This record gives sequence, C-alpha cells and structure tokens, in this order.
Amino acid sequence: MYNTFKPEQPMSLMDFVQAAKSCVREITPQALLDKLNAREDLLLLDVREPGEFQDGHIRSAQLVPRGVIEAAADPAYPKHLPELAAARDRQIVVYCATSGRSAMAAAVLQMMGFRNVLNMEGGYTRWVDDGMPQVHEATY
Repeated sequence: MYNTFKPEQPMSLMDFVQAAKSCVREITPQALLDKLNAREDLLLLDVREPGEFQDGHIRSAQLVPRGVIEAAADPAYPKHLPELAAARDRQIVVYCATSGRSAMAAAVLQMMGFRNVLNMEGGYTRWVDDGMPQVHEATY
C-alpha cells in the first residue's frame, strides 16, 4: 500500500477517504439501530477521539480512536483490544463524526483480515440529525 506513494502526486485527505469508501460497505443509521434493537451480535466501534465520545455516542459503542485501530486489532500487539482482535469473522460496524475516518478504519480492518466490516453512512452527525438515541455520560 505505501509503496504506491509518489511524491510528485501528493494525496489529500479526501483522496484517502474516497479510496477507502470505494472498498467498504456502508450501513444507514436506521439499519444500524434496527440491528441494535434486534440484539444482533455485532461489535460497534466509535473511532472518534475521547472528547468526541464523551460529548455523545451510540449505546454499546466501544471507543477505539482511529489512530490506534491497527494496534487494537492486532493480536500480536501487547496492548491490543481482545474483543476486537478476536472478531475477524464477527460483524463490525465502525463510525466517526461524518464517516471519513471510519471509512479509513473499516478499510484497514478489511486489509487486516476482518471479513464483515460496515461503515455507518454520515457518521455520528447523521445519527444525531436522524433523531437516533444517544448516550451522554456525566463527567465530573
């Protein structure tokens, strides 16, 4: 992947996002809510930063910031997240604020051998705009 970099043709953030979105499947917020309400077995990952997560998130989401997704998913890494590392055949839904970071995270997980990864369309912003339930935890 990194061996295709050409300094004379630099890529932008949106180039990375578009490339990721071209190879991942997406799920709407309503379809995700339906799966959660049906108690389907899925691992829900919020790849935003801790402050974003504290401001509100989806019930049952686990915070795994985009910057550590590879380490968290790799069972050979000492500080991996066991539930994620063991989920190669489990359904995983990933979201961020607007679906760019999560698309890149979903693409990376697929490259790491995860077989059933979905990116939530529009991210948490769309989830909120669509009136879906949110979790706001008290901070002191």
